[in-house]
Amino acid sequence: MWEYKKIFILGMARSGYEAAKLLTNKNNKVLITDMKEQNEEHVKELKDLGVEFVISNEPELILDNSYDVVVKNPGINKEHPLVIKAKKLNIPVINEVEVAYHYLPKDITIIGITGSNGKTTTTTIIYEILKAAKKSVHLAGNIGFPLCSIVNHIKEGDILVIEISSHQLVDFDKFKTNIAILTNLFETHLDFFKTYKNYINNKGRIFKYHTHNNLAIINKNNKDSLMLTKNIAAKKIYFSINKKTDSYLDNNIIYYNNEEIIKVENIKIKGNHNYENIMCAIMVVKEFNVDNEVIKKVLKDFSGVEHRIEYVKELNSRTFYNDSKSTNVNATKMALRSFKSPIILILGGLNRGLPFDDLEQDMKYVKDIVCYGETKYIIKKFADKINISCNVVDNLKQAINKSYELSNPKDIILFSPACASWDQYQDFEERGEQFKKIVNTLK
Repeated sequence: MWEYKKIFILGMARSGYEAAKLLTNKNNKVLITDMKEQNEEHVKELKDLGVEFVISNEPELILDNSYDVVVKNPGINKEHPLVIKAKKLNIPVINEVEVAYHYLPKDITIIGITGSNGKTTTTTIIYEILKAAKKSVHLAGNIGFPLCSIVNHIKEGDILVIEISSHQLVDFDKFKTNIAILTNLFETHLDFFKTYKNYINNKGRIFKYHTHNNLAIINKNNKDSLMLTKNIAAKKIYFSINKKTDSYLDNNIIYYNNEEIIKVENIKIKGNHNYENIMCAIMVVKEFNVDNEVIKKVLKDFSGVEHRIEYVKELNSRTFYNDSKSTNVNATKMALRSFKSPIILILGGLNRGLPFDDLEQDMKYVKDIVCYGETKYIIKKFADKINISCNVVDNLKQAINKSYELSNPKDIILFSPACASWDQYQDFEERGEQFKKIVNTLK
């Protein structure tokens, strides 16, 4: 726990704002910097709490050896000049989740979910089932709820379900889970990690402090996950859509320890990727002796998470879906596999230097592509290569209007960008909200 410390927060957004509020309440002196103006109400609130807020493109000029710790926004690269300077000065660099961890009660159960795809859905299902089972459970992390914002509501004996991104794992120090899920591993975030090997090794940090008393839940069908977890200390259990293991799918029934849990016909969300997420959730909640009837009721009603293949509206027999959460090619592949109707596909966003070639095998229902953002010409080249019509535009509004113009009755207009949002938006949530707002104005 930090008290009476001098703390430098690099990057505001939601995580920096919540970290600053928590830290000032613990008698710390806090300075927070960002490159641009922030929410006026949030800035005023922090200033009233005694936080110093500075807008700067060179925050490293402010940092000196009088600071005890740097709290970095997860999206800021570890090669940032301030991070490099902090390490030269032997100042620890952590993030908002690590801050919160040091203020948590000791006697709680932490369930951490990471992986390339499926984190948010898995995290949400676990939370919803435990809540339905009347457990004292809290939801936080990369899912949109900074852990610092709920620390003061967590009591001894509670359960914390937290989605953990690769960017958050970079700056963990002492953070430890009791149960860790690795949904899968695919090549992504290479703009941040430079190599796939670095990305994989970083994911392994979720198991760093595990002992044989901890539990790791692993995808039996994902060879990179199996390789990464080969020598971890935790007890390992596995899930699979086609292999008989601890939890598996057989003849359209999900089993756990060879007991039938639920038929897929009784699950509202569809697709093998969702069944994998559900198996992860079942394996977790069974650790808390949740009854099958509770699991079945939640899965019968659960319609998915916001921004993940989210139904938006039907207009003139065209159906719009918001899949802004798909920030990589593998997530978009999963979205494409969810439909068997003609698709107008909207792609585009931040250029991470990754190809789109892996989409080809899942494009059989796509009749047109509309692309925008930094990757638009890369996408156009890919579309030309596989002989699918492609329209290049500048922004999301133009992409939506063009997609509607190209569509026919019974078409799906799917916004599944396969790219991060940061070229034009703060995050995928802002991008998804913008998509829905524009769609809802169409006549």
